[in-house]
Amino acid sequence: MSFDEEWSAARASAAAGVAMRLNQAPAGPAPGGPDLALDQDQIGAVGSEAYKLHTRLQTDGKHAATATTEAAGALTREGFASGAALLKAGNLWETQVKTLVAACANISNGLNYSLSSHAKDEQQLHADFTASAIDTYLK
Repeated sequence: MSFDEEWSAARASAAAGVAMRLNQAPAGPAPGGPDLALDQDQIGAVGSEAYKLHTRLQTDGKHAATATTEAAGALTREGFASGAALLKAGNLWETQVKTLVAACANISNGLNYSLSSHAKDEQQLHADFTASAIDTYLK
């Protein structure tokens, strides 16, 4: 058998295998349910929790900033190398808290926007369907 004949046979066999797998695929949703199923209340709850975390991080995340800076300064003045290390750790903590605050704000704002946008889309669809139903009766 030539290479072309073998290649043709292999392609035909592979295509038949794919067709058989496709013909045997279940007709319903994938096992385990749909990929993503959220309702308005769940999205609202997640957004609300993100906002609460954002608010708490803004205050509680900075709780020890002053004490850390003062302790680092005192250690440094006394000649301890740990003063610089404590100041560096405090600055890193502050940077990470700011990152978390921004991330929580993005989550909360993004979900609020999604809810608002979805509600507007729903209202527009309702208006469109209502108008199309009226049109059918007027004809």
